[in-house]
Amino acid sequence: MTGRDTPASLAGRVTDKDPAVGLHAVVSLRRLLEELERLHVDNAREQGWTWQRVADALQISRQSVHEKHAGRRRAMGRES
Repeated sequence: MTGRDTPASLAGRVTDKDPAVGLHAVVSLRRLLEELERLHVDNAREQGWTWQRVADALQISRQSVHEKHAGRRRAMGRES
């Protein structure tokens, strides 16, 4: 996301008729969602949530959430 890509500004751009504008908005929203997921997974784990509970909240499998986040958290020193 660039400095001017706020969620509110992106919401208005996803329906733009110019494919370059719309696709840029899609990429920016995807990055925002990934960052939000990382933030909230970290928060949940730091509050003692199990991988299963996180997975249930995200409506994905425990294996998927663990594969996506456990290695990153371990590298950051947040998982044992």
